[in-house]
Amino acid sequence: MGSLYLVRHGQASLGAVNYDQLSALGVQQCHHLGAYFASHGTRFAAVYTGTLMRHAQSLQALAEGYGQPLVPQVRAGLDEYKPESLVRAVHAGELPQPGTPEANKQHFRLLRTGLLAWMQGETAPAEMPAYADFLAGALAVLAEAHAHQQGHVLIVSSGGPISALVGHLLGAAAPGVVELNLRIRNSAVTELQSHAKGHGLLSFNGLPHLDTVALRSLHSYA
Repeated sequence: MGSLYLVRHGQASLGAVNYDQLSALGVQQCHHLGAYFASHGTRFAAVYTGTLMRHAQSLQALAEGYGQPLVPQVRAGLDEYKPESLVRAVHAGELPQPGTPEANKQHFRLLRTGLLAWMQGETAPAEMPAYADFLAGALAVLAEAHAHQQGHVLIVSSGGPISALVGHLLGAAAPGVVELNLRIRNSAVTELQSHAKGHGLLSFNGLPHLDTVALRSLHSYA
């Protein structure tokens, strides 16, 4: 049986005008992950990413560390939700601008509330699908990847789709999925095992490529 590696993108640019681009730290994180896969002789039968810039940049850095090209199949079902839309659906006032510790805490408090309300069908955030349709998009990619169940598959995505898939596999309720979502670290690997009927969870939110004292400074969440 093969494995499916769900990888969250490297650190993006929280607080910047354009969040959807990797920071220098994010590039380092993904480069180390590519080198880790190469050192373990992991070969991929298929590669998928979402359509976002941070997905493409993460895969590029990963491929550089891996030492050879990784050509993806691009699927919109792997794209992230819109955090600002989620927050505006539950907060009528001025939005905090992330950048300071207190502003970051307020942002994530509102995001937690917005995520839960969306998942429970209590809000309809602007320019976003219903949560059931969001999950269905990610599940469609998982079903497509299942064709390669005898090999290894790499999927570079975001915390929202990854937590939605893990929550679905575990049968978790909405509050549990939100907790999964807000704990996924940048460049973290969630491993699924492929089998005849689908996939099963083997590990969640791991950083094996940064698991040394020297590299712990590269851990991040945003």
